[in-house]
Formats: sequence, C-alpha cells, structure tokens
Amino acid sequence: MENSFNHCNLPPWVIASRHFNDNPQPLEIQGVRAVNRFLFDKLDGIASHEERASIFNDYMSVKFQLHQWQQETATARKSLKNSYLRFLRGWMMDSNSVEGAVLKGWVESRMGLAPTFHNVRIAGIHDENYLPYAVDRTKGSARTSAINSQLDLLYEYCQYELAKRYPDRKHLTLYRGTFDRSEYDVLETISKREEIVRLNNLNSFTTDEERAWEFGFIVWQVQVPLAKVFFYSELLPNSILKGEGECLVVGGEYRVKRLMCTV
Repeated sequence: MENSFNHCNLPPWVIASRHFNDNPQPLEIQGVRAVNRFLFDKLDGIASHEERASIFNDYMSVKFQLHQWQQETATARKSLKNSYLRFLRGWMMDSNSVEGAVLKGWVESRMGLAPTFHNVRIAGIHDENYLPYAVDRTKGSARTSAINSQLDLLYEYCQYELAKRYPDRKHLTLYRGTFDRSEYDVLETISKREEIVRLNNLNSFTTDEERAWEFGFIVWQVQVPLAKVFFYSELLPNSILKGEGECLVVGGEYRVKRLMCTV
C-alpha cells in the first residue's frame, strides 16, 4: 500500500517492490545529507565507530536543542526530552504503541509506504482502521520537537554506518518470528517454504535466528537490502537501546523463506 508521493530519490512503488529488494539502490531522504554535510564531513575523519556515535548524539542534541530540556518550562521540557531515543525505546517495547505509530508515520511520509497493520489490519488509507493509527501518530508527534527531522537524520546516519560496516554488501540476512501469518498478505507462493509477502511499512527483524524463535513458531529468513534498514541496535553503542541484534526494516514485498524448527 503506497502513497503517490514521498521525500525520497525513488518513488514509493519502486521502494515497495520485490524487484527493488532483489536489486537494491541507495535511498536518500531529500536534502538531509546536504543540510547536515558538516556532520558527515566530520565523521569521515574518525576511525572509531563508538566515537562517531558519540559525535552523532552530540550533534543531534545541539541541532534539536535536546540538551536544553532541563532549562525550559514544563511543557517545553516534555517536548524536548521526548527525542528520537524515546520513540525507538517505545517501538522496542510495543510496535503498536503511540511511539510505533510515529515511526510508521515517518516511513509513510518519507518513503511513501503506508502501514498495513497498527493493532489491527489496515486495508488502505480510506479504511476506518487507518484513523486510530493516524490519531496515535498525531498524538505522538505532538510530544516532541521536529521528530520527523530527527528521524531523517537518524536514517541517514544509519545508512552511513552500514556502508562502512558492509562496504561490499547490498543485503543482510535477517530473521523474523511471527505467531500470526494473517497479519501479512501472501502475494505469491514460490515453493513449499518460499513466498512473496507484503510486510508492514516498518518491521522488527533480528540478526540472530535463535532469537527470532522467541517471537513466534513461524520464522522467516529474509535478504534485506541495507537501504531498507532504518535502525540497528549496535548503531548507538553507548545508548540504552541494547536490542539483541534487532533491526528496524522498511517494508514492502519480500521474498521470505520459512525455516524449520530444529529443536
């Protein structure tokens, strides 16, 4: 389910397609690298991933005045304190939370992919189930300052670090566990264990197959384009976001391979 516009260098229908996943291209949020070129120029001269992460956090704090929350009024403090880290934490606790709606809303705004699930299935932007998601998204966005701009920069930084970590790769092998296949549209059956499915516009995956079994009796193995990784848990090593190899992945049509439980 795509919208007709986005803020990317490629249109929504391309980003969502199985063909993009098989032959990925770099994705860029319009203007973000150019506006923040000072940050990326500075990062280029630093060899340590931990030091780059520290500089990124400091840059975010200054750019969005996140460090000033203690000096402001109660309302302003709440807005500033609820930074991008708050929304990542909220997602990791419950992807159907208000914070989850904000992250799905970012994908919808920037990539042009609307959510297909938020507490319930969403058939389209005219579906009555779209409204509660939109309310959550609006409620969450009102809690902080320029959250979409913060997430723009987080995505671009994630892509910068992935390119350094995997200079010769275009895909990561990731795993997703699920209890309920009815959340997903099966678009094509390739074989007994392989299908093309439409995933939600943002999804949690893990780099650890064993960890994926904790989240369902169905585990899919997926080749995920680096360009569709919005966040991974090792990106900010000094933060409290210590997931077990968790990755947040932009959705669309994916070729999935169902794994057999070996226990």
